[in-house]
Amino acid sequence: MTLGGAIKPVVIDSFWYRRINEAIAFMALSVFALYMWFGFLSPHKPPYEIQLATLLVAIAAAASSIVARAIVDVKGTFIRTLISYLLLAATVALLLYDTSGISSPYLFMWTLVAAFAGLFGIWSSAPIFLVACGYLAVLLIGGTVEQAAIAPTVLIVTVPIVFSIIVWSHINQVSYLKQERDPAAYKQLSNELSDLANESSEVVINAIGDGVLAIDSQGIIQLINPAAQSILGWTKHDALTLQYQSVLKLTGEDDKQLPDTMEPIKQALNMTQEIRSNHLQAETKSGKKLSISLVASPLGPAGSGVIAVFRDVTKERAEEREQAEFISTASHEMRTPVASIEGYLGLALNPATATIDDKARDFINKAHESAQHLGRLFQDLLDVSKAEDGRLSNNPTVIDIVEFTGDVVEGLQQKASDKGLQLTFKPGPSKREKGERRLSPVYHVNVDKDHIREIINNLTENAIKYTPSGEVSIDITGDNEHITISVTDSGIGIPAEDLSHLFQKFYRVDNTDTREIGGTGLGLYLCRRLAETIGGRVWAESTYKKGSTFFVQLPRLDSMQAKRLLKEQADAEEEKKARAEQATRDEDASVPTPAAPQPVAPITPATMPEPVAVAPAAPAVPVPVQPAATTMPAPVAQPIPQSAPQPVAPAVMQPVTPAAPTAPMRANIPLSHIEQNPAAFTTPRDGNVNIPPRN
Repeated sequence: MTLGGAIKPVVIDSFWYRRINEAIAFMALSVFALYMWFGFLSPHKPPYEIQLATLLVAIAAAASSIVARAIVDVKGTFIRTLISYLLLAATVALLLYDTSGISSPYLFMWTLVAAFAGLFGIWSSAPIFLVACGYLAVLLIGGTVEQAAIAPTVLIVTVPIVFSIIVWSHINQVSYLKQERDPAAYKQLSNELSDLANESSEVVINAIGDGVLAIDSQGIIQLINPAAQSILGWTKHDALTLQYQSVLKLTGEDDKQLPDTMEPIKQALNMTQEIRSNHLQAETKSGKKLSISLVASPLGPAGSGVIAVFRDVTKERAEEREQAEFISTASHEMRTPVASIEGYLGLALNPATATIDDKARDFINKAHESAQHLGRLFQDLLDVSKAEDGRLSNNPTVIDIVEFTGDVVEGLQQKASDKGLQLTFKPGPSKREKGERRLSPVYHVNVDKDHIREIINNLTENAIKYTPSGEVSIDITGDNEHITISVTDSGIGIPAEDLSHLFQKFYRVDNTDTREIGGTGLGLYLCRRLAETIGGRVWAESTYKKGSTFFVQLPRLDSMQAKRLLKEQADAEEEKKARAEQATRDEDASVPTPAAPQPVAPITPATMPEPVAVAPAAPAVPVPVQPAATTMPAPVAQPIPQSAPQPVAPAVMQPVTPAAPTAPMRANIPLSHIEQNPAAFTTPRDGNVNIPPRN
């Protein structure tokens, strides 16, 4: 590969340059915090010493990234960010050299840095690869690595770099595939093609790279362009004058037939508005299934005809799935080291575990906040991954949305007060004249509590974040079919050109008013996905520089429906609890209950219920004696010669009647006694049964 080949810098905007510089600053400050901890704060002697050179390079990396982030809109952002990245790579390399090299506990930091080597193309991947090769050469020549550890060492050092080059070298191509067409262009195209007999219009259609079908009011195909013929496998001669369902066979992503209310072309025929759908499948003439994105634009009045423009997005969907899987895996793996860093920084800030001066506390506080921010980012990425692959749970419960929203808003009052804002919940209680009462309608909804809580919490926190001064108010209104929650602020507002992109993944309004406000661009996207999961929708209205209002609409339950669902949910909960209790009882019944222990006196030679040897003072060989009919059925060994009766403790054994003889509870008897006289420990058998002697 050459500089002009596949290893090219990834084209990113100022938003991502800021995020990259923030991450570099965070890692560099983490190394600074480690130096402070082991050098001045740790109560124990550290197992290794971080050198001053490592600290100086870390400070340089942090300062460089902070400057690059502050002037990200000035020309030269790529060079400044590249310098910050290379300084961070040098910092991590020195840290590993100071802390036992390949066995360093901070080896994960090298993995993180090397995984982004391909982001800057040959300018970063080549230096990182050369440093890695040089380090391996030093280890091998110096003999510090055992023969068996050479292969794992090479893999640990080089695999992240190669992985980075493979992934980042194709990002530009993926970004191009993900570019969305301008809806206005399709609308303009449909207007220009209203006269299908116009020859110039047909020339334009034939030059379009997307498939185009012109369908009349009866659903008959009047025009099909070469791109549509190539995608669907139909020729112009075969497709013209056929019903469009015979040529463009649409199904959902689950391969199920679409109902008429969800079929985009029929919707466009019946309405005078454009219908877009990005989650469809089309079957080609040969039976092959393709993922397509389709825009259906009506021609003239409703029912006059439709222009359907579609494109094959099968490859794009596959790449999106691969990227989503990578993001999910990377986020999951990175949470552990970030949590560890956050924990150690928290210990450094805890007066009970460390004593630091105010300057060091300020530095560590900043590093701790950055670690928390990074942890929230990884959690958001995991939530997005769940939303995209359908792993979001949905457990609806009937709730009073007014009371529920009031509780959520009450928990955010302190955050608003800290910023000097007035947070108002309009349906809630307010100051009124004495004796005056306020009646509020009861709005019941059947939604997942966690999902609606996250939606309300995100929208309200956003309103507080983007409102420098003034008021944030939350209101709830409704009709017989829906309830609407609105969050209104007097903040900076949203430009009109950004409103249509507001709920897209990773999208943030980028202007002078928002650059100093942190965020990931995932909050509103998650709100939209959660609202769709619970059967609602979310949208926004805004006037730039004057404020914004975000709306959440949910299906409303009437009082009868709410009571019925509450009863069903209560019955289901009781049934679930009963099944759990029954399962517990069955499990307990399957475990045998141990018999209650019988009270016994301390075992002595005189009170043992079994044959025993005489006391050590007078050892003798025991012989078997047949038990009496009213005493124990087992033989009892007696010492020979018998000595005079000795005082003994009260006997514990009770006579057992012959009608129900039971085996006595035997004490622990030494094995040597049994081997000396085995006949004393066997039960006599009735009848003349010959038992062969045991060899």
